[in-house]
Amino acid sequence: MQKIQMRTPLVEMDGDEMTRIIWKMIKTYLLEPYIDLKTEYYDLGLPSRDATDDQITIDAAEAVKKYGVGVKCATITPNAQRVEEYKLHRMYKSPNGTIRAILDGTVFRAPITLPCIKPSVRTWTKPITIARHAYGDIYRCTEFRVPCPGRAEISFTSADGKELFKETVFDFQTPGVLMGMYNKDDSIQSFARACFNYALSTKQDLWFSAKDTISKKYDHTFKDIFQDIFDSEYKQKFQEAGITYFYTLIDDAVARVIRSSGGFIWACKNYDGDVMSDMVATAFGSLAMMTSVLVSPDWNYEYEAAHGTVTKHYYRHLEGEETSTNSMATLFAWTGALRKRGELDSIQELMGFADRLEAAALAAISAGYMTKDLAALADMENKTVLNTEEFIRKVKDFLDGAA
Repeated sequence: MQKIQMRTPLVEMDGDEMTRIIWKMIKTYLLEPYIDLKTEYYDLGLPSRDATDDQITIDAAEAVKKYGVGVKCATITPNAQRVEEYKLHRMYKSPNGTIRAILDGTVFRAPITLPCIKPSVRTWTKPITIARHAYGDIYRCTEFRVPCPGRAEISFTSADGKELFKETVFDFQTPGVLMGMYNKDDSIQSFARACFNYALSTKQDLWFSAKDTISKKYDHTFKDIFQDIFDSEYKQKFQEAGITYFYTLIDDAVARVIRSSGGFIWACKNYDGDVMSDMVATAFGSLAMMTSVLVSPDWNYEYEAAHGTVTKHYYRHLEGEETSTNSMATLFAWTGALRKRGELDSIQELMGFADRLEAAALAAISAGYMTKDLAALADMENKTVLNTEEFIRKVKDFLDGAA
């Protein structure tokens, strides 16, 4: 069989632990036999990041801006325990946070749904897409341990050297913690437009939630920018498309989401989106069944799995034990990136292959072949639990028509 030819490389960002092993399996069994795979490779595994003082993460993000499409494996964000385990020079920030800050995009996460996997929330009959602002907030914050009694202040000095304001944050009488975070109007505007455009392209209602009643400047700015852009640029388009936009408080949104039937986009600030996307993914079945794509304001795309590096399975793998790790989200990261590369380069064969590979993976599960996590959830009688490699090989059988 002649391999599908690519013209422009994908930016390939390798990762850590069990997902790194899955990454290689997917390439070996499901991609390289069918595609003349062209990638610009960046090893974002923790040892490589440490060896380059994290410069490789920055280089990978810049490469996505150059080539337009990237695909990323799950990576470790080190804590103190990981610093000791990997003998790191320092505690590096989240590579996802670094990449998102450079691309300044919006993350759209949607569950991979199947009739045999019933959501935990009984009313949900349609997928819920989380749109997460992927810039600033706690992920780019400056934080301190306060060692003794004293006054914490926040000030702003303009570019011409004038101090425009200084406010007391808190008068500490004991040790504590202190954090400052930020966002930018232009990034919030890009976030809003990305959400409105995505809602129009998918013909889904858009919800946006924050906490403006408490955060009367920070969150209120998000609310106001969304409303101003909607009123001036999108209101009529939404009416013509028969879809709606509304804002509500984050706690009210949670209650509404649980009572809903799904089928809408829920836009959240950075931290809210991080938390709620995991909640939605788990309630629909599994974090390993959640797609994720970062869309930048200048239309660059980075696809990744929404879950972590599956550390427990990796430690078992190192001990020579068999694992049954769900590879669906990582697989769909690859298919999403290949489809977008094919779309941008007008390669119909590449887009068609991505569609067929996804269909093969879904068909394998629907036929009862699945990893252990899904077997515990699937509402069907005949189930065959496969290990990590067996499942990927089974997907290949369905792709080749041999199943």
